[in-house]
Amino acid sequence: MSKRFIEASKMVDSAKMYESGDAIALAINTATAKFDESIELHVRLGVDPRHADQQVRGVVVLPHGTGKTAKVLVIAKGAKADEAQAAGADYVGAEDMINKIKNENWFDFDVCVTTPDMMGLVGRIGKLLGPKGLMPNPKSGTVTMDVTKAINDIKAGKVEYRLDKNAIIHVAFGKKSFGAEKLAENYDVLMNAIIKAKPAAAKGQYVKSVSVSSTMGPGIKIINRA
Repeated sequence: MSKRFIEASKMVDSAKMYESGDAIALAINTATAKFDESIELHVRLGVDPRHADQQVRGVVVLPHGTGKTAKVLVIAKGAKADEAQAAGADYVGAEDMINKIKNENWFDFDVCVTTPDMMGLVGRIGKLLGPKGLMPNPKSGTVTMDVTKAINDIKAGKVEYRLDKNAIIHVAFGKKSFGAEKLAENYDVLMNAIIKAKPAAAKGQYVKSVSVSSTMGPGIKIINRA
């Protein structure tokens, strides 16, 4: 552990459960790196990610965005490609983009949006996009005919949350520079979305634990009121 991390850890009582607002303020104070650190949410859920009916995945537009402008790739043809260009997509194409990803190992984008008619083409590189969390999915609003709305939502601060193999959701919900009030509002919207996404097949306690941290800082436990 770095000296900076050790000093930041001294600010946090590891045995204490904090109110969410206090935890977020503390996360800001422990973000002492020289860059504008993200503030991250970590939620452990009482579901089994090995079962399809217990997956937790969704999207939410944060009221204050994420502090990061996402690069959007749209795979579409014809009028929808023109629409994507007009809506501000960073990259637009079809077979040319598929080949660029496949042959050049190109991933200079944060989100991939496609129209339903192109999913057969996109599926050819599913093994490349999937592990990086870039595969378009109807549930996340990235397989759609309304490419303008998809692009606008992403640029406005839409984030996707999803379980990892350990049944934990990790997602950044803003930057240190946002301040405690804006981060708290983003946190509330994100936590409410995760709680509402509880699968019908989930049994027992759904939310097991909640914590926040800065990119380079220690975890801060939050009182679980879910």
